Amino acid sequence: MAELLFELFSEEIPARMQSAAAEQLLATVIARLGEERLDFERAESYVTPRRLTLIVDGLPAHQPDVVEDRRGPHVGAPQRALDGFMKSAGLTTLEGVEVRTVGGADYYYLSRTVTGRASADVLRDVLTATVETFAWPKSMRWGSGAMRWVRPLQNVLCLFDGAVVDVTLRSHGLRANALTWGHRFLAPQPIAVNSFADYAGKLRDAYVVLDPRERREIIRAGARALANGEGLTLADDPALLEEVSGLVELPVVLAGSIDEHFMDVPREVLTTTMRANQKYFALETAAGALAPRFLLVANIEPKDGGAAIIAGNERVLRARLFDAKFFWDQDLKTPLATRVPKLAELVFHAKLGSIGDKVGRLRPFARELGDALRDPQSELVDRAALLCKADLVTGMVREFPELQGKMGRYYALAEGEDPQVADAIAEHYAPLGPNDTCPTAPVSIAVALADKIDTLVGFFAIDEKPTGSKDPFALRRAALGAIRVIVENGLRLRLREQFVSAYRHYAQQPAFAKAAAAPPDDVAAELLEFFADRMKAHLRGTGSRHDLVSAVFAQDDEDDLVRALARVAALEAFLASPDGANLLTAYKRASNIVGREEKKDGARYDGAVDPALFAQPEEKELFAELERTTAEIRAATAREDFAGAMAALARLRPYVDVFFDGVTVNADEPALRANRLKLLSGIRSALGAVADFSKIEG
Repeated sequence: MAELLFELFSEEIPARMQSAAAEQLLATVIARLGEERLDFERAESYVTPRRLTLIVDGLPAHQPDVVEDRRGPHVGAPQRALDGFMKSAGLTTLEGVEVRTVGGADYYYLSRTVTGRASADVLRDVLTATVETFAWPKSMRWGSGAMRWVRPLQNVLCLFDGAVVDVTLRSHGLRANALTWGHRFLAPQPIAVNSFADYAGKLRDAYVVLDPRERREIIRAGARALANGEGLTLADDPALLEEVSGLVELPVVLAGSIDEHFMDVPREVLTTTMRANQKYFALETAAGALAPRFLLVANIEPKDGGAAIIAGNERVLRARLFDAKFFWDQDLKTPLATRVPKLAELVFHAKLGSIGDKVGRLRPFARELGDALRDPQSELVDRAALLCKADLVTGMVREFPELQGKMGRYYALAEGEDPQVADAIAEHYAPLGPNDTCPTAPVSIAVALADKIDTLVGFFAIDEKPTGSKDPFALRRAALGAIRVIVENGLRLRLREQFVSAYRHYAQQPAFAKAAAAPPDDVAAELLEFFADRMKAHLRGTGSRHDLVSAVFAQDDEDDLVRALARVAALEAFLASPDGANLLTAYKRASNIVGREEKKDGARYDGAVDPALFAQPEEKELFAELERTTAEIRAATAREDFAGAMAALARLRPYVDVFFDGVTVNADEPALRANRLKLLSGIRSALGAVADFSKIEG
């Protein structure tokens, strides 16, 4: 058994692409080795800023031999067919050709043993094809070559069982060798290697930590040690840790200071400046406040303990924080309310007006939502809706767009606005993702929902809906956010009414009236379907069945998410019981019979049942129970007692079973047959009062 070592050495690979590239290299080579019948014991990939590395251990020296069966024409076929088979197989006689019976006919068969190729030759082809078809999110060409790679590719190292494999990338004049390079500054000379153990050891001696997991742990441990040494804690930031580990091959953690002069700037401004521009880690005091210290990760072991590196980074940070403080101080001079007219200069969408137009819609709509939620704080809601977008025209948010909302809160508090208004400004964008928290304060809820529903209604009205994987206006996220706000706060809202109301506010804009592609009722219906689909995504993590969501939302009057979820839960519990499972089977049987006969007769059998036509006691008993059950279901659903509605359905089951056992639906007498089909249709109607059982799987 032998070992493959493969390295692609290049200029710096962007940190955000490294992990996926290492996974792609590993998965692609493993798949192609499987196609080539080459088994192995172990395969791993590694990545640093300048190299993609693959190690495959336990490979055989050759492919295994394989017996190939080749079928020719049937015995008795025209001679021309037989001659063609022999020519294609390189035969001059039928010696070695067997006759086998397949499907009652005799065929000529040729069996041959194909000797496996040398693994080195197979690996050459596999690795060359892998590199030439490698997919990067972004790639480039350089020099006069035609090859594309994420950054200029400088060398290919490829060893199998210690010998160089002739992987040649002719598109850019690169041919594999046994060389690699260490740290760019500390070990710039080429290094010859003969195995993975030799490679990993020499790289470590050349100041390169090959394994990204080890680099992350070195950074994490070093950062915690420095923080603990100063009585501070490291602010949790796994994404930054991942990114920084992809920027260095020799991680060395150092600590620097933030001038006290900047500590009165909001925490988010400082951390965003440090994180986005400089890739620094923030430190916190025991009380959770931001400490005037930061951590940086160098890519070199400094001889002076890092003093020069720290001083240089402090100088760069100081310049950036001067800019941030300037924006903060300047923005405080202009109240948010006086900035609102400037929002007319920001385009929301060409067909939907400006951000100023959006604010004009949000104010009355948010108040209406507050009234629907029985929240009497309409003045606070109106004020929050007026100011919620005003920070978009501040210097700080123009510099750091990710701080929108957060900066609005700080400015509002500094101006003496009600804290509920300030919080609503910050929270109305939430939740931005599955791990983001939902607003819970009434004012924040009203503005957050108004913002999301306004966006959804507007884009659906102008037919800019998500398609496939494309969602340029983040409408799926907006719908999921609205769903979470409603469900997690237990809000009782009739969504159809709110969609129509939001549309009405749009309709007051002349430009929208020309751009709208659908009337309000159609938009509301489409959005309810869209919300049902998003509900399935929302519930996927809880294990709830998506078909039950479809069944409940198919009800014409169901647009209350809290009530719908209660129905789904009750329906799920019911169908898990023997009565529920059997009744679902009976429903499908009844529905299939009625549907089939309606199609055959070209008629509908959903009319009134005539008790005078009953010929058997099973019909009478089922009819009486259907009337009782239907009345109970309607009463139970009216008071939102969905468990009671399911209990009523359960009592229907034995009557349905007896009916199917003892009654022939397709009787010879036409009137009797039609009446029995109407009775079966009554089963569909009774169950349909709870949910659309036709959409339930199973």
